[in-house]
Amino acid sequence: MTQAQNQAPADPENTPCVSLWAANIPYLGKVAVHHWFVIQDQGKETRWEVWQSTNAGPECWGHLHRNLMPPSVWPHKDTPQLHQQWKGVDGRRIAQRIESSPHHYPWCHQYRYWPGPNSNTYVQWVLLKEYKLGWRAVGKGYCRFA
Repeated sequence: MTQAQNQAPADPENTPCVSLWAANIPYLGKVAVHHWFVIQDQGKETRWEVWQSTNAGPECWGHLHRNLMPPSVWPHKDTPQLHQQWKGVDGRRIAQRIESSPHHYPWCHQYRYWPGPNSNTYVQWVLLKEYKLGWRAVGKGYCRFA
């Protein structure tokens, strides 16, 4: 596993900070990326993502996983990139949506690379229309079926 060099900075006011990370998918990196969230709150970091395997870690709801890997780790050779951060009121609102997603995300027990639902579907579902994932986020449009 590769540890990212560009760690997300901690919020000095200790308010929630939600970071959006992405890394290239092996062999498809020129056209496809995998996104995930990291929530930093009160000195604790939690990683949230949809993974192609069910029950791959100790905290999961089907394909939805919490802390499957450390926050900025990607199990392939590419280095993850920090794309966006939300703090304060926005960070708290997004963190609450992420933390409640095991009970509300409609595709916890479904996964398809194409057309979705997949990791990018989950991230776009959490962000609603507040932030649009880029063109390499294959599956992001699937959330319109929710």
